[in-house]
Amino acid sequence: MRFVPGTRALRTLEAAGRHLNFTRAADELGLTPAAVSHQIKEIEDQLGVTLFTRTSRSIRLTEAGVALVDASADAIDLLNRAVSKARKLTRGTALLKVTLDAHFASKWLMRRIDAFRKLHPDVELRFDISYDVRDFDLDDVDVGIRFGTGKYPGLHAERLFDNIIIPVCSPRLLQSERPLNVPRDLFHHTLVHIEWSQQGVTWPNWRMWMAAAGVDDFDDSRAIVFTNSSDAVQAAIDGSAVALADFAMVANDLSEGRLIRPFDLGIRASREFAYFLVYPKSSEGDSRIAAFREWIVGEASQTLA
Repeated sequence: MRFVPGTRALRTLEAAGRHLNFTRAADELGLTPAAVSHQIKEIEDQLGVTLFTRTSRSIRLTEAGVALVDASADAIDLLNRAVSKARKLTRGTALLKVTLDAHFASKWLMRRIDAFRKLHPDVELRFDISYDVRDFDLDDVDVGIRFGTGKYPGLHAERLFDNIIIPVCSPRLLQSERPLNVPRDLFHHTLVHIEWSQQGVTWPNWRMWMAAAGVDDFDDSRAIVFTNSSDAVQAAIDGSAVALADFAMVANDLSEGRLIRPFDLGIRASREFAYFLVYPKSSEGDSRIAAFREWIVGEASQTLA
């Protein structure tokens, strides 16, 4: 019987071939460089081929090494997809795993999820909180909510709502000595927004809002920039700032009185980017996903209304 490296050896070979550095491969795998070198040498001896050429300063793959490293990567990927499928089959049909980012989870979904559970007590929801776009074939998830363009090959993507950016602040701020009667009054307050741009699209900021409000002498260097919209909204709730926020993400804070809109003017973010419900096209007949889709699309429509 011909020798075929085991799964652990394949992972070591693939990591070493990808990094072309035994130390970095060892760090990734939780091994020592000596252990990685020993495993590679063992594979070479058992196959009777040289996979790496080594010098005092570097290593590189031989032609045989390239072929085997590529095959190892394919084999590992195939095994990972099989494991994911096996987990989904094993956990049964009642469980629905939803992947979404922390901001959407805390500001929108979790405040409404009890309504879904009352409508569908037979569906058990589990959540994967991550900003990373999951691979439905590799990761143990069924449906996702992602911010992006909605262009995901092999996935059905349905827009939940457009992003309308509005100014918000704590009600306490209106009781201060510096009222907010006209947009120019904002000059006397701390203004915060997030900085985000992708594919030539820039998320609305205070300079853009002021221009829409007819204020043409705003110095945007005064504004404080956050990388996370949750932090900007929290600064507004704390009463220390006026924030530009996505209406859908602060709808509950507005309805429950933690935030108010000092001005009605809102500016629409590019329609190219939005929150989308995504799931594999091959899962369109799944009754759990159909139930979740119908519910969340309805909730999104009510939020905008």
